[in-house]
Amino acid sequence: MNREELAARIDHTVLGPETTLADVETLLDEASEHGMNACLPPCYVSEASAYAPDVTLATVIGFPHGQNAPAAKEQEAERAWGAGADELDVVINVGRLRAGDDEAVQAELEAVVAAVPVPVKVIIETALLTDAEKRRACAAARDADAAMVKTSTGFADGGATVPDVELMSEYLPVKASGGVGSYEEAMAMFEAGAERIGASSGVAIINSIV
Repeated sequence: MNREELAARIDHTVLGPETTLADVETLLDEASEHGMNACLPPCYVSEASAYAPDVTLATVIGFPHGQNAPAAKEQEAERAWGAGADELDVVINVGRLRAGDDEAVQAELEAVVAAVPVPVKVIIETALLTDAEKRRACAAARDADAAMVKTSTGFADGGATVPDVELMSEYLPVKASGGVGSYEEAMAMFEAGAERIGASSGVAIINSIV
């Protein structure tokens, strides 16, 4: 995989609670320079779209805990798309999934997917789930016509692992996110079946290719 191919599969990310517009502009400069996508908070999507129209913009919905009312997630998705987001990463309601209410989880995801004409990735927060729960979450995302499943928000203990990527890739393309900080870790995720990675260290990962 050359630098250009690798960069196109990285969502260069800044999502911390202290993120400023200046942080987002730095992220976008780096993404534009290296050919990466960018993942940023929804409050900055409009400005980001105007600042870097050449960069594919992803933003997050129901972040980081996924416990927003379903209608709020749907409205947030619509507004993010209207502001210029090219992709949406939505957090499932882990509590409802763990309680066995898979129908509610899928219905919520279906509403978000139907609300926008752009790809929706579903963050299942693998560190909080058993393997059986991960399978149910992935099945709900697949049946809701989501484009991808994503491992983690980065705000729970633990992040992407090779076994989780292998499991999830049985259902949908996978975005491995959370703790992917080096070229070697990124390659391990791709070899396990990931199509995309999310990382705050995208520049360092690309620059590891000599």
